[in-house]
Amino acid sequence: MNDEFMALIPEHRAYVNTLIEKSVIDQYVVTLQSQKIWITMSAKNKREVKKQLSGSPLYKYWEFEIEELNVIDGQLHRLPAVQLN
Repeated sequence: MNDEFMALIPEHRAYVNTLIEKSVIDQYVVTLQSQKIWITMSAKNKREVKKQLSGSPLYKYWEFEIEELNVIDGQLHRLPAVQLN
């Protein structure tokens, strides 16, 4: 991560936030230790995912794979627990 890369992070975060607000990105996770990013997106196909990712100012730095998920589950994907008053 050089100075040029670091200078692009605020613009990248703004772009990611826009995609989250539009419900294109479901989850965005970054690990600094291994310098990897995991993004869960809603899209019709891999071409659409690549098109959305290419809008990031950091796109030229990325080496990535696009995988289609068959199942995604977790607390965020479930209905809240019912609490009786």
